[in-house]
Amino acid sequence: MVDSHAHDPIAAAAALAPLIRDVRDELDSGRRIPLSLVEELDKAGLLRLGLPISFGGRETDPITSFHAIEELSRADGSVGWCSFLSSGGCVMMGWLGEEAGREVAGQPIGIRIAGSLRPEGEALLVDGGYRVSGRWDFGSGVDHATWVMCTCKVVDAAGPVMRDNGVQDTRTLFVPVDNVQVHDVWHVVGMRGTGSNDFTVEDVFVPARMAFSIDEDAKQPGPLFDRRLSMVNVWANNAANALGIARSAMDAFVQLATKSGSTRSATLLRDRAPIQNTVGQAEAIIGAARAYVLDSVEMAWKAVCDGASDPGPEIAQARLSITHAIHESVRAVDLLFHAAGTNAIHSRFPLERHFRDIHVAVIHAAGLDLNMELGGKIMLGFPPDATGW
Repeated sequence: MVDSHAHDPIAAAAALAPLIRDVRDELDSGRRIPLSLVEELDKAGLLRLGLPISFGGRETDPITSFHAIEELSRADGSVGWCSFLSSGGCVMMGWLGEEAGREVAGQPIGIRIAGSLRPEGEALLVDGGYRVSGRWDFGSGVDHATWVMCTCKVVDAAGPVMRDNGVQDTRTLFVPVDNVQVHDVWHVVGMRGTGSNDFTVEDVFVPARMAFSIDEDAKQPGPLFDRRLSMVNVWANNAANALGIARSAMDAFVQLATKSGSTRSATLLRDRAPIQNTVGQAEAIIGAARAYVLDSVEMAWKAVCDGASDPGPEIAQARLSITHAIHESVRAVDLLFHAAGTNAIHSRFPLERHFRDIHVAVIHAAGLDLNMELGGKIMLGFPPDATGW
């Protein structure tokens, strides 16, 4: 049965924007997405954009997902973030077989994913699967998740299980949330509404069918689950989140500038040449970064869809554009924040929230400087094997 929701996820995201803005204070104070909003996001299919068609999903392409996540993030960064991560987890479901995928997706469909691709746990090989234990951090959305991805180093009775290349094997395992304990540690400066708490799993049996390795080929067909393109398909939404926050910061600044002066002058901010210059710079930064992401991700997607023998150059540009967009979003928000002067520090103005959120968003792995280094290697002629791209 195909998911009946989210025929147009972009329109669905835009339609939810007023409701999201109405609960912004609750997002901050509660440090999670209110369940009433989770239900609306779920109904709209915005927590499962990448779910494979074979499991009843719509297998949303990365450009459409980008626009939907950008709309949500423009309304609130935390909401866009949780949608991006849950939907990315649904993309990872492409590495599961039919039985496991349909079990995780649910019938009727009701899948919300949290978890981590960092191998912070241990999976002991046993008959029929693994016994999983560990503690993971940054479990965004774990309070409303139905399944949690737990990435583990694999061991057996003799010790670490090694791959042919001499590296210890790792597996990502899907664990029902009933087997997960959440630890309330998410007391942070920004992205408070993501509820990115730690979680633990203690000696839980996970069938082998519920485990996969991102280093192997996916079991589901289609470009959304292409192994080399997978991080582009998932992390493009990380860029969409950052750009949505930056766009919302621009919205907030323009509103402020048309109504406020400063403590030293009654002249509206909008009527001052330095402010006009700053707004022009920030707009150009956001627009250029966004155009680079959309163009390069579309080119990488097309290269894989067309069966290019080596989509490496297109993938490299897409990966670079994602990291670039996240950092440029920070730069644009910083310009606007400082141009607003002391107005920016008051919680009654949305700009301070965007400043806090963007400085948390940039810390994600998609924003690491290492991505620029690896992209530089590709540009300098290193083979893809030297970068993992």
